[in-house]
Amino acid sequence: MKTFSISDIGKRREMNQDYMYTSENAVGNLPNLFIVADGMGGHKAGEYASRYTVESIVESIEKDERTEPVEVIEHAICKANEELIKKAAGDEAMSGMGTTVVVVTVIGEKAWVANVGDSRMYVVGKEIKQVTRDHSLVEEMVRMGEIAKDAAKDHPDKNIITRAVGAADKVVADFFQVNLEPQDYILICTDGLTNMVEDQDIRSIINSQRDVAECAERLVRTANDNGGKDNITVVVIEPF
Repeated sequence: MKTFSISDIGKRREMNQDYMYTSENAVGNLPNLFIVADGMGGHKAGEYASRYTVESIVESIEKDERTEPVEVIEHAICKANEELIKKAAGDEAMSGMGTTVVVVTVIGEKAWVANVGDSRMYVVGKEIKQVTRDHSLVEEMVRMGEIAKDAAKDHPDKNIITRAVGAADKVVADFFQVNLEPQDYILICTDGLTNMVEDQDIRSIINSQRDVAECAERLVRTANDNGGKDNITVVVIEPF
């Protein structure tokens, strides 16, 4: 397994509210662990929400004696949600904070994935496939047939998310299991990348670089070249 991760403030933001964690080695009973979060909230609250959530998830997984990956990850996300709500309730400056999160572990030839919000996980090979499903107002409109998929990217409400860690007493993460092929790459990223770079351009970049470090750095550079309107966080994994 080869991995490389990078987080960039972008060209328009005053602080980076993204946060990530990567480990190619075992964390608790999971053989590896990769997490990306994109915080939301007022000044510093989003930054705190993403960092606190990721650190809470890692700590929970380290201590969890269960072995089934969905149970381990689900418990960690729910615990992080409870703790983040308590933090927000105790500090006026933190009121309303929340974060997206994507959690991935690779076990053999399969990836186990959980997501809340609109940060994404892709599998990139000959084609590019978005594995996670955005929890956003615009994505709900697409699923209901109210707008076309092509119109979603430029919709004025595209940044309104319908689920986040810290937004409600209970959080529901979506879980996915995906089979991996020998030439596949895994990409985990925040919307600072996907709002700035088209999926097919992401695929072309990943398939044309020499290694995972060049992939990640080129993706961030392209997002910034295209406007860099948000923080950009990218984790590229070569599983085999």
